[in-house]
Amino acid sequence: MTAAEPALQPGFAGGMPASGTGFDCRLLEQVFQRCFADSENTRLLGGAAEPEYVPAGEPGPGGPCAYHRLYFREDYFASALHECAHWCIAGPGRRQLRDFGYWYAPDGRSVEQQAAFQQVEVAPQALEWYFARACGYPFRVSLDNLAGGEAARREEAAFRIAVTAEANRRRGDGLPPRAAQWFRALSETFGTHLCAPSLVFSVDDLG
Repeated sequence: MTAAEPALQPGFAGGMPASGTGFDCRLLEQVFQRCFADSENTRLLGGAAEPEYVPAGEPGPGGPCAYHRLYFREDYFASALHECAHWCIAGPGRRQLRDFGYWYAPDGRSVEQQAAFQQVEVAPQALEWYFARACGYPFRVSLDNLAGGEAARREEAAFRIAVTAEANRRRGDGLPPRAAQWFRALSETFGTHLCAPSLVFSVDDLG
């Protein structure tokens, strides 16, 4: 994240519960801890009512902690992958700020707010798609604006194209270092054994 980005906290509260699907969020938490608990002093934690990033020392569920906490919603596998994508993009300064220094506008945003939301969401949703592929988990884009009416639904097609283009751009430019580490760990853990640079993304795959 850079200071030039809009001051809108990108959030994704949706997704389907992972229970009974074979995709266990507890496994995601364990793999994340193995990858980043020591090097980044950060833990991935589920069971939250809403996604949230809480830096070390900040008050949160259970009070302040000595480590950074990346909360995802309940036991939603997609929410966990999405929050990991935001964390992988956030730079060192952002990771010292609650929710990476962004604020979250709820459903029913103005046209300007929704445009800012979509601008910020393209990159993390593209990364989330990589992580979903590494797990063998279905991915879908989210405009997270259910109260936006017909105009928001019309915007989805353009947003899907933008996310697809960003995902394919990453093939040439490479994933950010933490994202690449996380992708490799997920690919190994879930047995897909994929190589990120070899992946091809198509808007038709989004259903």
